Amino acid sequence: MPAGLEIDYDQDLNGTMAPYAQQVLISTGQRDWRSRIEEDGQDQGWGILGSRLKKLMFRTGKFADPYNNIVITNSSFTPLAGVSDKSYASALLFPSFKYIPDIPLDDDGLDRFVRAFLLPLNPHKAHEILPADKLEAMKRVPDLQPTFESMKSIDHSPTILICGHGGRDQRCGVMGPLLESEFSRILKDEGYTVGNTPVDRINHANVGLISHIGGHKYAGNVIIYIPPSLRSNSGDVNTLAGKAIWYGRVEPKHVQGIIRETVLNGRVIKDHFRGGIDGDGTVLRL
Repeated sequence: MPAGLEIDYDQDLNGTMAPYAQQVLISTGQRDWRSRIEEDGQDQGWGILGSRLKKLMFRTGKFADPYNNIVITNSSFTPLAGVSDKSYASALLFPSFKYIPDIPLDDDGLDRFVRAFLLPLNPHKAHEILPADKLEAMKRVPDLQPTFESMKSIDHSPTILICGHGGRDQRCGVMGPLLESEFSRILKDEGYTVGNTPVDRINHANVGLISHIGGHKYAGNVIIYIPPSLRSNSGDVNTLAGKAIWYGRVEPKHVQGIIRETVLNGRVIKDHFRGGIDGDGTVLRL
């Protein structure tokens, strides 16, 4: 590790993941980004999506809600071919397990995207004092989802995300690519195909680098999204199906165990566990 940027091996990792409702993984085709991702890619669709979503969802934005924590993250996944101009962008949504390859970036398209996928199904009880019309406007509208005609579900392919944001902190900048390579190698040994363009099929895994998710001092940081229909080696549905598992202090020597225990057999490794969420956003703790 770079001098002065040591890994924290002392703190208990359990509970170091900040709760969230949805993670938006923007496909950039890049492997690193500026420290503040909203300042990057402003001449490309992926950069416009990130900066505009932050303006809509955070602080005084139109859809800002302190009880609906949306994590906006850049990823190294490749955008849909032809979605490299300023009109569209591609993104994955977890734990919704959705891939939307061509999100329109005009005002109407972004409003529709937020209302279809990112607002809560049921606003927090603290909002119950609001007028009925305002409360209704804060709710997700699933009926809008079919208007994104190219939307795909990720039902079978595990998605493994590794923080590699060297532009933010060199600990992840060093560890991220090493882990990405090792996850890809071991998954292939286990009979999986591996790619950096989001795909859903049996015996395929999506593996990519992502921007800052908090906790650089716990590098390497890994998020594993286990899809709803993934089966374990026993043939039963994986006990972690539909869930997110966050791990910290992951080194290449740990990767084989993580794949065999968590991805293939649905078991959490306590020593690395930072937290997790269920499909409805319920926080998982050990």
